[in-house]
Amino acid sequence: MKQSTHRHIAILGSTGSIGTQALDVIRANPDHFTVEVLTAGSNADLLRAQALEFKPNAVVIGNEAKYAELKDVLFEEGIKVYCGADALCDVVEMEEIDIVLTALVGFAGLRPTMRAIEAGKHIALANKETLVVAGELVTAAAREKGVNIYPVDSEHSAIFQCLTGEFHNPVEKIYLTASGGPFRGKTKEEVYHARPEDALKHPNWEMGAKITIDSASMMNKGLEVIEAKWLFGLKSEQIDVIVHPQSIIHSIVQFQDGSMKAQMGLPDMKLPIQYALAYPQRLPSDFPRFDFRNFASLTFEQPDYEAFKNLSLAFEAMHRGGNAPCILNAANEIVVRAFLDKELPFGKMPEVIEDAMNSVAFIAKPTLEQYFETDEATRTYVRNKIKAAPEPAKP
Repeated sequence: MKQSTHRHIAILGSTGSIGTQALDVIRANPDHFTVEVLTAGSNADLLRAQALEFKPNAVVIGNEAKYAELKDVLFEEGIKVYCGADALCDVVEMEEIDIVLTALVGFAGLRPTMRAIEAGKHIALANKETLVVAGELVTAAAREKGVNIYPVDSEHSAIFQCLTGEFHNPVEKIYLTASGGPFRGKTKEEVYHARPEDALKHPNWEMGAKITIDSASMMNKGLEVIEAKWLFGLKSEQIDVIVHPQSIIHSIVQFQDGSMKAQMGLPDMKLPIQYALAYPQRLPSDFPRFDFRNFASLTFEQPDYEAFKNLSLAFEAMHRGGNAPCILNAANEIVVRAFLDKELPFGKMPEVIEDAMNSVAFIAKPTLEQYFETDEATRTYVRNKIKAAPEPAKP
């Protein structure tokens, strides 16, 4: 990375929840950040508006049908316009880029993140699936290239912040906190036929649809467990999950002497985004401040592994290793889409995921291409499973 404190940023997924909040951070700190690249899947209207405001070097639109209209508007502004998955991978190699913020949803973030690492770009990682699917390969590549991976997830940012200045001290355990989502306290039977509109009502955070459903099923926390293993070089027994409904303590580190450090703050993703983009600086902000007087108590409880089996499945995938987390992730992406489309009950999702984990071929030491093959095989298997035995969710 350049020695200057001014960072040149590529945002992969600039029209999503993380991407738009990252642009809020950049907008508030023009002396510290410059946007070099913006990308979107199909939201050409918002991408065009962002490009006209931030004047990046280049934009990439995934949907080729939107390419021509976008190019016509931005060409006159001197902004290069590309389209497709290959362009997404190529654009992260631009010499001007210091940090690539990977804010794509799901497995799609893996290949461009790997290309960015290979090009020596530091990564601000909001796409947890990249490490869930191929953590061993990704972290090995980052070490080889001398690339830093800065976590953007609030829980992992919290761990990272607690470890700053402590990297020489062995960690005994970390605790990832979970809000419990909209169904906290509900039984397995009570949430089995939950409606998408209910699952999308997160009590504390504003997020995209996919991650909000993952939070409701606690798969999001399971994916974070696997991500933490690779980010911080931990063993599975060093990672635990606790439910903290207020979402004020974002995670906790316990050291070998028994001391514990926690990072606290109101639930606002802009803070961990800014911390990742500006590290090691803490830039001033006008983010809302936490006030103890507004919280009579902070509470903690154990997760209900019976009602939210996805969390158990994630721990199991981490224990198995190899391509098991890849199977878990691919199956989850398909069942979440099926749930949102009302093709699958909420409570059926973990059953289908577990079936895929036990049915798709296990590979102990996969190559990068074998991860892609596993992902496709799992998606095909799960789609066929849902199609063969449809069970529409109750209204």
